[in-house]
Amino acid sequence: MVLSWLLLLSITMLQEGTTRRLPEVPSVVYPPVPDEGRLETLGVLQDTDHDPEVRPGLFQGDMAIDNEAYQYWRVGLRWDVFPERLWKNRTVPYVISPLYEVDDHVTIYKAIVTLNFMTCIKFVPWDGKAKDFLLIWPIKNPKGCWSYVGRFGGPQIVSLQPPDRNGPNCLGNEGRSLHELMHALGIFHEQSRADRDDYIDVVLENVIPEFQANFDKQSLENTTYNFEYDYDSIMHYGQYYFSKDKEHPTIIPKMPGAKLGQRTFMSKTDCLKINDLYGCLDRSMASQRKYYTLCNMMGL
Repeated sequence: MVLSWLLLLSITMLQEGTTRRLPEVPSVVYPPVPDEGRLETLGVLQDTDHDPEVRPGLFQGDMAIDNEAYQYWRVGLRWDVFPERLWKNRTVPYVISPLYEVDDHVTIYKAIVTLNFMTCIKFVPWDGKAKDFLLIWPIKNPKGCWSYVGRFGGPQIVSLQPPDRNGPNCLGNEGRSLHELMHALGIFHEQSRADRDDYIDVVLENVIPEFQANFDKQSLENTTYNFEYDYDSIMHYGQYYFSKDKEHPTIIPKMPGAKLGQRTFMSKTDCLKINDLYGCLDRSMASQRKYYTLCNMMGL
């Protein structure tokens, strides 16, 4: 019932939005799309059947980073070092590219409405004036699903590849949009947590050699999550990410029968993690009850 209501709301808001004139989008964005030199090295996955979050070949597959922050980012974003990476006033202006078909636009919109409903963060249409905003765009090089992590300042890209003859890519449902938008809010991959070895086994011999570093875990001091490890997280790698072939998994859960890498919807923990990061649970007892209830009721 709630999901049907979200869909109806997103379609209604989309229809209303079509009457508005799209603000002029800058021709130069920051951070820039990764340079051609890096793409030549990492582009070996672009025309393969790997997952669309793997194909961009960026840090951990779908996370673009700048050189200034790389020494911190490769083990996890330190909010005490980079507090400015959080979105100010819990507000995220955005532009959805007019290049998307209506169905794909609705899919992206469903992810935005979900985050607005389940957290105290507010995604708002860019008014043409705000300095910091997301450009949700079907980037062609590197194509696939990818985002920067946290706020950089200025316009920044979230790339969501639309469906083509080979499959749904990033827009079969709202799950991958949620995944990349959560990166943009500042959330990392679940399997990079410092405590992950208690829950999964990483089989490095099955990983494409050039991408073994993508399975590094965060240092203990960078692991600040207040929640248990979550196999159901929408931010968890799938079992065959960066595999040499589809016969041999790169990640094996230690809990028998656990499934990894769902891209359907936020888990309860995903929902709580965002609300915790942005202080939604600290504002008042009523606010805490509201978001705990929403996350427990709607999260997978």
